[in-house]
Amino acid sequence: MARFTNPSLDKLRDAVDIVDLINGYTDLRRAGSQYTGLCPFHEERTPSFSVNPTEKLYYCFGCQEGGDAIGFVQKAESLDFAQTIEWLADRYGVELEYEELDPKEAERQKQRERLYELLERATKFYERTLAESDEAGPAREYLKDRGFSPEVLAKFRVGYSPKAWDKLFVPALRQGFTEQELLAAGLAQRNDRGQIYDRFRGRVMFPLSDPRGRVRGFGARAMRDGDRPKYLNSADGPVYQKGRQLFGANHARSVAAKRGRVIAVEGYADVLALHDAGIEESVAVMGTAMTDEQVVELARLASRIYLALDADRAGRQAMIRAARVADRHGIELLVVDLPAGKDPADLIAEGGAEAFEDRVRKALTVVEFEIAQTLAAADLDSARGRDAAIAELQPIFELIPIGAVKDEQIRLVADKLKVSENALAGLRNVRVKHDRQAAGNAIVPGAAIPESEKSERLFFASCLSSRAVGPEYLEKLTNDLLSTPLMRELRDHLQKNFEKPLAGAASLKPELRDAVTEVAMLSERENASPKAIQLGFLQLEKAGLERALAGSAASDKAKIELKRQEVIKQLGELTAEFA
Repeated sequence: MARFTNPSLDKLRDAVDIVDLINGYTDLRRAGSQYTGLCPFHEERTPSFSVNPTEKLYYCFGCQEGGDAIGFVQKAESLDFAQTIEWLADRYGVELEYEELDPKEAERQKQRERLYELLERATKFYERTLAESDEAGPAREYLKDRGFSPEVLAKFRVGYSPKAWDKLFVPALRQGFTEQELLAAGLAQRNDRGQIYDRFRGRVMFPLSDPRGRVRGFGARAMRDGDRPKYLNSADGPVYQKGRQLFGANHARSVAAKRGRVIAVEGYADVLALHDAGIEESVAVMGTAMTDEQVVELARLASRIYLALDADRAGRQAMIRAARVADRHGIELLVVDLPAGKDPADLIAEGGAEAFEDRVRKALTVVEFEIAQTLAAADLDSARGRDAAIAELQPIFELIPIGAVKDEQIRLVADKLKVSENALAGLRNVRVKHDRQAAGNAIVPGAAIPESEKSERLFFASCLSSRAVGPEYLEKLTNDLLSTPLMRELRDHLQKNFEKPLAGAASLKPELRDAVTEVAMLSERENASPKAIQLGFLQLEKAGLERALAGSAASDKAKIELKRQEVIKQLGELTAEFA
C-alpha cells in the first residue's frame, strides 16, 4: 500500500476546514469558540456534538465519538486510512506526495492509474451515447418507463453501449491505450480467433465505483430479448472484483452512517428507485449470491443491515448464507418481507417511499423470517410433510444459540406443526460453532470504554478545568492508580500540555487522540472545585488498591487492605462535607 509523506499529510490537515466538512453531514451553529449540532453518528434530539475549529477536532458527548477530520471521514464514509486521505485531498485540492515505492509496486500503481483513466473515459463515452445517440432511444424509453428521474440517472452516471463490436476499443487504441489495458479493464475480450472486440454491446451501462467515486467496472443490462446473459458484469481484473462490490456504496456511505442503517437489494434498478424516493442508504449486491466480503462491507456501512431480496429459494438461501457470515462477526441481519413477485422498485412505483418504509419497519430477523417462510410452505396435513419441514428448519436453527430465544422458537414450531417439543430435540441442540471473537473484532468498530477508564477520563477533565489544583493532582497520579496503558499515556500528554491539551493531538495515535479530544472537550463543561477533584482522586486511589489487592501475594494483602480502609475513611469524611 502506498505511504504518504508526512509533509503532504500536514499540508492536507492545514487545508481542511473541519466546520465546512462536517456541515455537510449535520447543521452546525456557533456556540462561543465552538460549533455544536446534532451528532451524525447517532439519533438524538438535543445537540451534544461539538467541533473545535481551532484545533480541528470534534467530539460527541452523547456517543463519545471524537477525533480529527481524518477520523471523521473514516467513520462517516466507512473508508480506510488511505482512502480517506485521498478523499480529502480530492475535496480540498491538495496534491499528495508518496514515499518511495518498491519499483514493482510503483509499476503496478502506475498501471492501475492507467486503468482508472481508461474506465473513466469509457464511462463518459457511455453517458454521451445514452444522451445523444439515436440507437439509444429504446434505452432512454426503458429508463423513462421505469420511472427513473434524469437526476438519479446522472447521479449514477448511467449510460449505453452501442451494438457495434468496435465503438469503444478502436478510439481507445487511437488515444494510446493498449489491447492489454482494455482487457485488464474488462472493457474488451477476444474471440476464438484471438481478435479483440467490445465486451459490452447494446446494453444499459451501470458504472461500479469505489469509495472515491472512481469507476472500477460495469454492470450491463441487455436491451434485446435474445441477448444472454440478461445482466453482464466486468470480468475480474486488477481493479475490479465482483465479489467485493456493492453497487451504489459510494453514494450510500454518508447517508447510511447518519441514519445508522443500510438496505441491501438485488439489482441496479432497485437502488435507483430507492435513491429517487429519498432512501439513499441503499446498495445492490448484484444478484443473490452474496459473498463474505459483501456482508463485511455492509457491516462497515452501518450497524443495522436490512436485506430486501427476493423471497424465492435462491434469495432465501442467500439470506441464510449471509446470516452465517454475519453471525461469525457478531452482526444481526434484518429481512424486509417483500410481496411475492415484487421487488423494491415495484413497491416504490406502486406506493412510493412509504410503502417500502412500512415493510422496513416490520422487518424480521433472518431466523424469524426463514421459520415463518418454511412453516407457511410446509405440508402440515401429513407426517411426512411435517418431517420435511423439520429437516428444512435445521440449518436455520443452527443460527440460534442455545437459550431462551431458541426455546421460544421451538415452542412456536411445535405449536404450528402440532408435534411435541421432544420431537424437535434435534433442532434444539444444533448450533454451528463459530469463533465470533476472532472474526468479529476485525470489523465491528467502537469497542465500549471500560467503566474504570470512564471514571479516569472524567477525573482528567476535572483536573483540566482547574488551574489551581489540576496540575498538582495529575502529578500525584502514579501508574498504579490508572487502569490501562492508554490512561497512563493520556496522563503524560496532559501533564506536558496542560494549558493547551489539544496541541498536537491530531498527530497522536488514534486511540490516544480520541481520548485527549474527549477529555479536553469534557473539561470545557466542567468547573470542578478542589474538594471535588480530591474526591475523584480518592476514588481512583481506592480502585487502584482494589486492583492491587486482587493481584497481590497473600503476604501483602493485609498491608494493602489497611491502606484501602484508610482511603475509604477519607472518602467518607469528604463525602460528608458535600452532604
